[in-house]
Amino acid sequence: MQYFSFLDDDQARYVHEASLEVLAEAGLIVRNEKARRRFAEFGAEVDHSSELVKIPAPVVERYRALIPPAITLRGRDAKFDVTFPRRLPVVATASSAPDIVDPVSGVCRRATSRDIANIAHLVNELPGFDVFSISTLADDAPEDQFSLTRFYAALKNCVKPVRTSVYNIREAEQVIRLGELIAGSKEAFWDRPFINFGYCSIVSPLTMDFDSTDTMMYFAENGITAYGTIAPMGGLSTPLSLAGMLTLMNAEWLAAATLAQMSREGTALIYNFLPVFADMRDGAYAPGAIEVGMMNSAVCHMARFYNLPAGGYLGLTNSKISDAQAGFEKGMSPLMGALSGVNFIVMGGLLDALMSFDFGQLVIDDEIARMIKRVRQGFGFSRESASLEEIKATGPAGMFAANPSTLARMHSATFMPGLADRKLREQWAAEGSSTIRQRAMDKALDILSNPNAAALDAEVDARIHAAFDGLVRGDSVLPEGWTRAHASTAPTRKRRVNRRRAG
Repeated sequence: MQYFSFLDDDQARYVHEASLEVLAEAGLIVRNEKARRRFAEFGAEVDHSSELVKIPAPVVERYRALIPPAITLRGRDAKFDVTFPRRLPVVATASSAPDIVDPVSGVCRRATSRDIANIAHLVNELPGFDVFSISTLADDAPEDQFSLTRFYAALKNCVKPVRTSVYNIREAEQVIRLGELIAGSKEAFWDRPFINFGYCSIVSPLTMDFDSTDTMMYFAENGITAYGTIAPMGGLSTPLSLAGMLTLMNAEWLAAATLAQMSREGTALIYNFLPVFADMRDGAYAPGAIEVGMMNSAVCHMARFYNLPAGGYLGLTNSKISDAQAGFEKGMSPLMGALSGVNFIVMGGLLDALMSFDFGQLVIDDEIARMIKRVRQGFGFSRESASLEEIKATGPAGMFAANPSTLARMHSATFMPGLADRKLREQWAAEGSSTIRQRAMDKALDILSNPNAAALDAEVDARIHAAFDGLVRGDSVLPEGWTRAHASTAPTRKRRVNRRRAG
């Protein structure tokens, strides 16, 4: 399959060579002393007093060559494991919003562990999502169990791959212990480690922080599945140009990837970014900007240059509600990514520049995700699909609807949406004139009204609570008072005459 790109191969090579020059001559600040010592041990020039590290190009190239060309994210149920690159993009929910739009009151409030449990239950049933990147924080988490609470509520209710970041190694060890308890033993967990982590070790421009760098090295040293994200803000932490941002964030990714390989050769990574430009009128954070999709297109080209999986945060929005702005911002950049060859898309459920989660938006984004996957399935051109004999046999003024081949292809040739409305206006009005968010909220309600068949069994749950005193319950429970968003009536199928006219 051919992919769209703004770059050509010579431009990609220039970005790579310019990035090597940045790391060798400007270098980067590394706050973590252990990381500085590791860089020095493997050939970098380190000044501990200024915390500046300069990495010669041959050192970067030596360790870049060790990165595997694919990565696997594992779920509690092995049949949901995903290895990529693959033909269809892997789609994850977006993560770590502090707030949630309450499904009963409609008011934005702080998210809790019960919200995470309900979201996990929902993600488990939405086929467009392959990975649950834990959507919200948990305001009710005990002080010493913050990340544990988030992972527990997620893993208890979702068998797909689960991932998010942690603050430090102590939190990571808590979460890994949780995985061992779920698996039944330490040996069983490490035979197939089904917990996935993220980290953001780079603070643009060209700075590696202490804690995230510490966890990144810990993950690599112990063979724990984890990948990093570079998240610059154009005009503030990068030059105000697409090419300038690409060059800087590529240099930052190479630096982090080099340290990961120094920590453990063969550590799997994703060439993964959240590149956002500031709205220079007021400095607003703008993840819904079309330039996010454009940057991801360049990311895809660079990933192919490096023979690595390409990932990006796409389908994000600045809109506060599920409106037309949310629709076009959430549709355009993921589609651009799909056409450019992206392998991993983080996109679902969040509004308001990643600040709030909405159940209805998650269900809408599931439909967007499935449409994007339909695009990547491709045109499917063949001599058989060109249907020459069928066209001749049906002939002028014929009707293809009754042909056996039409019936055979009706569920595969076109995407059939579950939320997008295609009814006649009269039928839509007779059924309650619902909005797409109302229909999405009703679908979420239907799913959450049923028991979660994927939930951990009572014996495993008891084992976890015996090990972690004071841990939240983590159950998926339908919020009291959540009712259907619209009351439909019996459909009216009155047909309009001459609905469309030629000419």
